Amino acid sequence: MDAFMNFLTEIVEMISSFLWDYALMYLLVATGIYFTVRLGFIQLRKFGAGFKAMFGGFSLHGKSGEDGLSSFQALTTAVAAQVGTGNIAGAATAIASGGPGAIFWMWLSAFFGMATIYAEAVLAQHTRRKENGSFVGGPVYYIKAIFKGKFGKFLAGFFSIALILALGFMGNMVQSNSIGDSFKNAFGIPPLVMGILVAAAAGFIFLGGIRRIARFTEKIVPIMALFYIIGCIVILVMNPAGVAKAFHDIFVMAFAPQAVAGGVAGVTVQKAMRFGIARGLFSNEAGMGSTPHAHATAAVKHPGDQGLIAMMGVFVDTFVILTLTALVILSTGSLESGLTGSGLAQFAFNSAFGSFGDAFIAICMLFFAFTTIIGWYFFGEVNVKYLFGQKATKVYALLVILFVIAGSCLKVTLVWDMSDMFNGLMVLPNLVALIAGSGIVVRLTREYTKKI
Repeated sequence: MDAFMNFLTEIVEMISSFLWDYALMYLLVATGIYFTVRLGFIQLRKFGAGFKAMFGGFSLHGKSGEDGLSSFQALTTAVAAQVGTGNIAGAATAIASGGPGAIFWMWLSAFFGMATIYAEAVLAQHTRRKENGSFVGGPVYYIKAIFKGKFGKFLAGFFSIALILALGFMGNMVQSNSIGDSFKNAFGIPPLVMGILVAAAAGFIFLGGIRRIARFTEKIVPIMALFYIIGCIVILVMNPAGVAKAFHDIFVMAFAPQAVAGGVAGVTVQKAMRFGIARGLFSNEAGMGSTPHAHATAAVKHPGDQGLIAMMGVFVDTFVILTLTALVILSTGSLESGLTGSGLAQFAFNSAFGSFGDAFIAICMLFFAFTTIIGWYFFGEVNVKYLFGQKATKVYALLVILFVIAGSCLKVTLVWDMSDMFNGLMVLPNLVALIAGSGIVVRLTREYTKKI
């Protein structure tokens, strides 16, 4: 049995490594460049309009209309999934493996990713439908609209299964594991206890449907982001010289990794690109096909409205949250500790806040991972309904709750690797549909531009 598990782990690791370190890195960036050019650098032209519209539907009272959620609620539901443990561990891993220069390539991939996620949101809005009084949409709907017949059904089914496994089950185990670990380290609370508490709270939100999910994310996402941002800014203000050096190292080491003293041994430009781009795209989810499920639910006058809002999700995730994590790590000199992942981030915060650093990271992990569990549950639910119908959602909710409890106290390497692998596999049918539907995106964008 052990021999079989080891063999399976090796196969999954090999597939996951190929997908994320090579194939998807180039495919996702190429797709972003393609949409950037075809849409006339929309992430620059319409950035101001998107930023202004981001808070257009802001409300602390769940201001969703009869026809769907507000743009702000749809955005926070998407950001709930985007801003997760990857914003702490992802940035740390990219720096530890690719050096400070990886952050430059992370920014570049996010810039192009903003055009990709715009296209995803526009297509999701254009092909959505109304079921049981609420809008529903996502890749399965635009895949079937673009590809008719058996091929469309196969691609949509493949995407749905990959997403349910990657996010709904395995991905949520990874998130609850991060909560369990961080609270055990900071407060000595047994991971299983945290798992049960998190699962109970999540179950209550699941049962309320998309409107309860939206009301929750609308309130919690801004709070969690602000809490983390303030903590990071405090550290950066304490060490302005370190911040200046951090920016210097990011730009210099993106093109000459060994040009700065104390550079990460063995890092090349190719490594800096690889880890920066891969970790950035994994965190902001541009092109992965997950966030369109949230953007499809917004009650907007034109698909282009939500496309601009979607771009802001990538901006907040990468250019704000991930960047602050990177600057904290670099400005405190924590890279020299030799740590990686969340351990490196904790070391950086401890170096500035002392023992409070562990508690700060634990609280942030709880916010980030819990909201990701809520977002990923919803994305999976849409696909469960598509494959098995409304009645299957109760079984799905129960299974997710059980996976959350199990994940809090079981750190199984295979589960993490399978989550990465299925995350990668679900990208492929989504990118095929995005490229095939690019003409629709361009037509709707021209129509939207004339309208405004």
